[in-house]
Amino acid sequence: MNIHEYQGKQVLKQYGVAVPEGKVAFTVEEAVEAAQSLGSAVCVVKAQIHAGGRGKAGGVKVAKSVDEVRAYAQELLGKVLVTHQTGPEGKEIKRLLIEEGCDIQKEYYIGVVIDRATGKVVIMASEEGGTEIEEVAEKTPEKIFREAVDPAVGLQAFQARKLAYAINIPTKLVNKAAQFMLSLYKAFVEKDCSIAEINPLVVTGDGQVMALDAKLNFDSNALFRHPEILELRDLEEEDEKEIEASKFDLSYIALDGNIGCMVNGAGLAMATMDIIKYYGGEPANFLDVGGGATTEKVTEAFKIILSDPNVKGIFINIFGGIMRCDVIANGVVEAAKQIGLDRPLVVRLEGTNVDLGKQILAESGLNIVAADSMADGAQKIVALV
Repeated sequence: MNIHEYQGKQVLKQYGVAVPEGKVAFTVEEAVEAAQSLGSAVCVVKAQIHAGGRGKAGGVKVAKSVDEVRAYAQELLGKVLVTHQTGPEGKEIKRLLIEEGCDIQKEYYIGVVIDRATGKVVIMASEEGGTEIEEVAEKTPEKIFREAVDPAVGLQAFQARKLAYAINIPTKLVNKAAQFMLSLYKAFVEKDCSIAEINPLVVTGDGQVMALDAKLNFDSNALFRHPEILELRDLEEEDEKEIEASKFDLSYIALDGNIGCMVNGAGLAMATMDIIKYYGGEPANFLDVGGGATTEKVTEAFKIILSDPNVKGIFINIFGGIMRCDVIANGVVEAAKQIGLDRPLVVRLEGTNVDLGKQILAESGLNIVAADSMADGAQKIVALV
């Protein structure tokens, strides 16, 4: 789950991480009031959307007066901002962060991520702050330093200081930077984050080490432990179909293709998307109904696929282990009756109760194309759309 920058800074502030003073604004008047209350000679007006690259896309403005804050707020609110992470459709700006200006001396990068290969949390640091870390990794990988954290003891002070020295933090501020990293790591672990990225981390003229930006993502599987984080969820930033899927505990991600997929198991779902592309098609979604899906869940999954106007055909690929093929078949028939099936449907069933599942589909009266294998199904749906 993602949250906005201003929300991330509120979370980090609870752990002693230094952040600029700022207030969220949903209207132009709120933006002006926020600027006036901050009393800063310079204010920064920042678009709040769930995407990076806002500055390069014109979503971050430096205002030297309240009148400029008003002008920038009028310009940004309601605007569709297109960045390299939003896709060409962009995202509408519905809220702004009005923040006090900082006397920036130098920008750095700090990121906390999970290294799946080692199963450890890794702290990454670079003196190339303000730049996309992917760009730094590609052009100057030697400027990225890493420290793996032993989960039994957590991030150690010597590791944090080692990183601070490596990225050339001024010597007199090394201890402050180390404390910043220790606090960031604590927030990452205690809030079950999947990413905590500070880009840029800045050193200011008055000797502060501060998070000028903050990106926090959370492990959705751990949100039951953090109702206070769940309250920060902004549904307007998410795809409506993905929101609907989450209500029924379905793993759904919308994509740009035209072949809807319904599969049980994440690995099989990935393989299904791959084989559709292999035969020249484009998947419209990732959809894993899980191993213990009910007829109701399958029905809702089918409805979600059909609600996408880009979907020109559907491929259902089920390997029945825990999941029974007859449950899938009943769900498909029920959903098709409720909505009306007006697009090609290819179904490949294999495993538990496969014969019963095929019988249910055959007797449904629906226009369903049966497939003998995953490859056969992929070829058939690509040909039909």
